[in-house]
Amino acid sequence: MATIEFSSREKLWSINAGALQYLLKVADDGSLINVHCGGRVGPAETFRLEGHFPFEPGLHLLREEYSTFGGLRFMEPCLKAELPGGIRDCVLKYVGHSITDSRELAVTLGDIGYSLQVELHYRAYPEYNLISRWAIIRNAGQEAVTLEEALSGAVSLPRRSTWRLGYLAGHWAGETRVVEEELKAGKKVLESRRGTTSHQLNPALFLDSGDAVEEDGEVWGCLLAWSGNWKAVAEYASHDQLRLYMGVNDFDFSWHLAPGESFTTPKMVVAYSSEGFGGLSRSLHRFERREVLPKNHADKPRPVIYNTWETLYFNVNEENLKTLAERAAEIGVEIFVVDDGWFRGRNDDRAGLGDWEPDPSKFPRGLGPVIEHVKSLGMKFGIWVEPENVNPNSDLYRRHPDWVYHFPGRPRSEMRNQLVLNLCRSDVREYVFGWLDRLLTENDIGFVKWDMNRNFSEPGWPDAPRERQREIWVRHVLAIYDILDELRRRHPDVVFEGCSGGGGRVDLGAMERYDQFWTSDNTDALDRLYIQEGYTMAYCPKTMGAWVTGVPNFLTNRSLSLEFRFHSAMMGALGVSVNLLELSKQEIEEAKMHIEFYKKVRHIVQDGDLYRLRSPRCGGLAAFQYVTPDKAESLLFLFSLQQGFGERIANVTLRGLDPDFIYELDSSGQTLTGALLMNYGIDPALRGDYKSRIIHFKAKR
Repeated sequence: MATIEFSSREKLWSINAGALQYLLKVADDGSLINVHCGGRVGPAETFRLEGHFPFEPGLHLLREEYSTFGGLRFMEPCLKAELPGGIRDCVLKYVGHSITDSRELAVTLGDIGYSLQVELHYRAYPEYNLISRWAIIRNAGQEAVTLEEALSGAVSLPRRSTWRLGYLAGHWAGETRVVEEELKAGKKVLESRRGTTSHQLNPALFLDSGDAVEEDGEVWGCLLAWSGNWKAVAEYASHDQLRLYMGVNDFDFSWHLAPGESFTTPKMVVAYSSEGFGGLSRSLHRFERREVLPKNHADKPRPVIYNTWETLYFNVNEENLKTLAERAAEIGVEIFVVDDGWFRGRNDDRAGLGDWEPDPSKFPRGLGPVIEHVKSLGMKFGIWVEPENVNPNSDLYRRHPDWVYHFPGRPRSEMRNQLVLNLCRSDVREYVFGWLDRLLTENDIGFVKWDMNRNFSEPGWPDAPRERQREIWVRHVLAIYDILDELRRRHPDVVFEGCSGGGGRVDLGAMERYDQFWTSDNTDALDRLYIQEGYTMAYCPKTMGAWVTGVPNFLTNRSLSLEFRFHSAMMGALGVSVNLLELSKQEIEEAKMHIEFYKKVRHIVQDGDLYRLRSPRCGGLAAFQYVTPDKAESLLFLFSLQQGFGERIANVTLRGLDPDFIYELDSSGQTLTGALLMNYGIDPALRGDYKSRIIHFKAKR
């Protein structure tokens, strides 16, 4: 079966993306409707629409593929536009279509009275059971059009009376917690109005009938590749018809579309699995590793990083960094990252942001001596930056107070003593790109941690024409993308880490530019089990920065063993920020042992398939398993939580192995078959609260 089929008789397209089949049809009135989104239903030529919809007039519009504000449409619109003459009615009809390299379909729709066109693009990925879709809105007329809402698209789910919505919610230092709820009549709106993806909600949603579990049942996933204001709406339109919309948030948004101009929406990924949430996650992880991540580092192992923040905070200088780097090299660190505090006037978070030169009182000879020392120890040098923000107490702000978002005559609200630079301005973009490019050109830097520690407020752009004022939410994100894209082009060997006060900017759009993410400012190893579980629902472990820090933890005041902390952090891209100067000789040796082990098995974690065997939300025991694509190796991570007296944890049954393989455990000589491990299981052998264990299974050849 071809990836994209077209039946001219039925005026129907079938997009065949592995287990996902997506059917579109031109209705008798010329509108484009979604016929099916889900499991396979057969070739386009054999599909008949009769009986698919109730016979009441207009009900086919409940599944309109790109709904508008116009005519007899009363649902959430994908497109709301003001046409010339103040007309706010927009009705789209089929104009034509094209198919590119058998994998990409573009369907063109046009308004019935004005030269406004919408191209709906669909890219099929059969290997991952998903499609990527986006819209291009073009003004082919002679007068300007104002877009008031321009979403990426809507998904019409199969008609059912019960749907459950899963999503990732939280707050600063408590991101990506899994939330599930039954959908009722009306709308459920999830969004960010903060200028970034946000800690509170993430643009990754999951839908099922309420009976799907980790490894069984139908699940739909929808993710948005956008790092600014976004909106997702789950709406029961009528007659048990559920629709899910995603795209740029229309809150405080408009876009002036001059004659000849176009607006391209962010990409929306629609995925399907008949193998539960785990099956959906594994498909998404493979897609992200092979199709989304920057190509120059996608197939390389993520390095072991040391970050100075939780050891030195702002107190960094040439001498103490050299001493700390020596300890980091001793335990096997590969990249030594200097966090905040290195630039001029930066002794706390109240000053200096924007003055991006090494502080002469801390680095009288510049960064060169520290970089050379780090390199001499066999590590690469990394550095922290926060390019989008500025302290009012900085030379940059004193020179250019007009460079921040603001409304004339109104207060400029500070958050973390910062304001946001207006990257919609070309001079500000040039400044930001210029100093970043110089920093990487003049210094041998192999890693950049890009941070963004505040949300937007007073989003004014006084110099812009009035009709462009509300475009800042989109233009800022596009500016970030452009800067990162050009930096990556000029400095292809640099690894980029995305951070926004932790996990405030994690999404597929950011993943195209960042090699990994600072998942959360909460580095408590127990809390991380919950944060990391939610993160992996949508995003691959290879991008999940996970950290070993000191105890008691600065946020939770919890003290967990060094072993537990390492085991928790080894489930992603391992980072260390514990104060190595305070560790005993025994603890240094233990850290070295854990890192040596991680380097031997990180290919299993970073490029293998993840099975979430037991959720920490269920209590007692958390269990996560990683398996290489050839099923030859597997890692089982076990964590005991609070246990009652006399409570015994049941065997853990594994998944994803070859039942006929003989697996050796931890090079101990003990062997078990894959069938036994998957059907009988293994005793976790954890006694007591907050114990942990990793078991390495390797097939004997």
